[in-house]
Amino acid sequence: MSATTTPPTDPAGPERRLYWAFADCWTIVRRDLTHLVKQPSIIAWQLGFPIVSVLLFVYVFGSAMYLGEGIDYKTYAMPGLFAMTMAFGFMNTAMAVVVDKERGVTDRFRSMPMASSAVVTGRGVSDVLHAGLDLVVLATIALVIGWRSDGGLPSTVAAFALLLLLRFALIWVGVLLGLMVKNQESAGNLFAVAFPFGMISSVFTPPSEMPTWLGALAMWNPVSSTANAARELFGNPLPTGGSWIEENALLMAVVWPLLLTAVFLPLAVRKFQSLAR
Repeated sequence: MSATTTPPTDPAGPERRLYWAFADCWTIVRRDLTHLVKQPSIIAWQLGFPIVSVLLFVYVFGSAMYLGEGIDYKTYAMPGLFAMTMAFGFMNTAMAVVVDKERGVTDRFRSMPMASSAVVTGRGVSDVLHAGLDLVVLATIALVIGWRSDGGLPSTVAAFALLLLLRFALIWVGVLLGLMVKNQESAGNLFAVAFPFGMISSVFTPPSEMPTWLGALAMWNPVSSTANAARELFGNPLPTGGSWIEENALLMAVVWPLLLTAVFLPLAVRKFQSLAR
């Protein structure tokens, strides 16, 4: 009777490729987190930007805003600030990708026997962790100035999850743009794209109060859907014009990020794989 032998596992099989994709991704995440700890200026910026944003938009501009009798403007503005901070984060992603590309770090990664997707996915995971820190700082400031969530713990957690989902989706936009632009100076010009994307929305003003054409753009902005969904989950004021996109903010706060991820994640990975070809 002959002995039955188990064929050796293929070292290049799908299980091993998947394992190394996760392992290499985690290596990139640890590298990015180590850089964050060793660069206190980045941490100072993460702490300072939310403070300046609250002072500027809530107390300076907010003093001229009126949303209705008995509505405190900061209860409307703070969820919008959360969403705007997540939206503007893709510029940080793009800048980090450009810096690595200019310094030759990206080329060194490409020459190593590692999963080709790891550099892109590792950047995505580390940026989500950075975004979580941003939200913690911003939420702490919001609590200090008197903002509260009236939606209960599960709804509050869901609101912050939707905010991180938006940031996760926009990471791939930042990675793609970072791989496409030539240098840091060009990456700095991305603010011209980020500013209208974040501001032409329901972040600080209900779209129904805008001119019709501008209000339509603001209503269909993914940032508006996330901001309105967060307001709904937080139990904060949500004045709307009754449009379909506004009435279905919770649905679209999930659909928009999934759509953006489905489009830009493969494009970012493909762009990384095609560098210097």
